[in-house]
Amino acid sequence: MDGRLIYLMGPSGSGKDSLIEAARLPLRSMSGEVVRRVITRSAESVGEDAIGVSPEEFAQRRDKGDFAMSWHANGLDYGIPIQIDHWLKDGRHVLVNGSRGHLAQALKRYPTLLPVLLTVKDEVLRERLLRRGRESVEEIEARLRRNGLFVADDSLGDTNIHQLDNSGELAVTVEHLLNVLKLSVKPDRI
Repeated sequence: MDGRLIYLMGPSGSGKDSLIEAARLPLRSMSGEVVRRVITRSAESVGEDAIGVSPEEFAQRRDKGDFAMSWHANGLDYGIPIQIDHWLKDGRHVLVNGSRGHLAQALKRYPTLLPVLLTVKDEVLRERLLRRGRESVEEIEARLRRNGLFVADDSLGDTNIHQLDNSGELAVTVEHLLNVLKLSVKPDRI
């Protein structure tokens, strides 16, 4: 029996990277894997545990079929390694850091994927973005406006997107993520 693809989305600063890292070991105990994305940015960039490649190398990998999914957003290219197909066929659940803009395409390829939207209250998001120090105050305010649109966007129609609020303790969010997975798969698969 195939595993379940957990497609995590959320605005910048919502804590996706922290959640992914904190869920890594508990997910393993549930026959799960966490995928490292391939991104066209420097490997020294602060952020997620990703594989940084040049745009040329990314294009070569994409053209060779090395990615199960890929997309372009925020001036960067993102790829999910084809390895996930093997893990899913082996019955392993797979957590990916996805893109809301690519969800419709991901659902076409993986119709049983579990879409999860990580949300965070504006005041918490503002504080996290300020602490991170990557953006100006004006850029942060623009992100906060997009956050409101991101959460309110219902353009995916009938897709049941599970929302997790990550405004509080990370351990609670991890527990909620694992509960969503448990509820979405047959009991003998956990």
